Amino acid sequence: MQSVMFGQDRPGVEHVMRALVSFDRIGVAYSGGVDSATLLALAALELGPTRVVALLGVSPSLAADERTAAHEVAAFIGVPVVEVRTHEGDNPAYRRNGPDRCFHCKDELFTRIDDTVVTAHRLDAVAYGENVDDALRPDRPGSRAATEHHVLRPLADAGLDKAAVRRIARVLELPCADKPAAPCLASRIPHFEEVSPEKLAQVEAAEAGLRSLGFADCRVRHHGEVARLELLPEDIARVAEPGLRQDVEGVVRAAGFRFVTVDLAGIQSGAFTLPLVVAARD
Repeated sequence: MQSVMFGQDRPGVEHVMRALVSFDRIGVAYSGGVDSATLLALAALELGPTRVVALLGVSPSLAADERTAAHEVAAFIGVPVVEVRTHEGDNPAYRRNGPDRCFHCKDELFTRIDDTVVTAHRLDAVAYGENVDDALRPDRPGSRAATEHHVLRPLADAGLDKAAVRRIARVLELPCADKPAAPCLASRIPHFEEVSPEKLAQVEAAEAGLRSLGFADCRVRHHGEVARLELLPEDIARVAEPGLRQDVEGVVRAAGFRFVTVDLAGIQSGAFTLPLVVAARD
């Protein structure tokens, strides 16, 4: 596929290709989301799929359906997946769940990749799918871990923002091109409340139940016995419809929550982290 097909994003795509071409084999820290999948697909285009490896971190914070979808997208691209078992839950700093939780998660992933994967798969470099929008946000401490582990960020370096990445993904016809953002399950737990496998399992079960009822994009925020549902604006009124309301209450309670509430503000990216990091910066 020629870069000319990417229209306004052609310069950015060519920048990414130039950043990758000097490597013989490269690993992409991969989640199945649009950013990492687009980087994976561009790497496969430039180097060939046999010289690229998708590195999927697997732990209780990754929902089972996200894991399955990640494998499906990688298979579409034609790149093999290597699952990297991570143990961030063993780290007290991660469980403590401060605003830097994402740093400890990414640090664990990149450490495991460094220790066990790079040599085994003869990788010259590891990259991940940070885009320009992510790089500018103050609630993304995971980028510090990438810097410390010398992980490449070709999309951000090429000046590609989220909208550009989605346009490129559509040109590539990736199945995840319009996939909603799916932050890890730990992001549903308020900061300074401990992250535990039990809480993560509750959130995963509740969100899976909501998706089965047709709520394709949703968050279940964990407030002890209370589940606070964040939904798309068009779904907020729908959730109160007779019949559906009882079904929603049923699947969320079945996940282990006692009370079910709906947040009228809808889905909020960085809902727990942004207020803390902005206050600390100011």
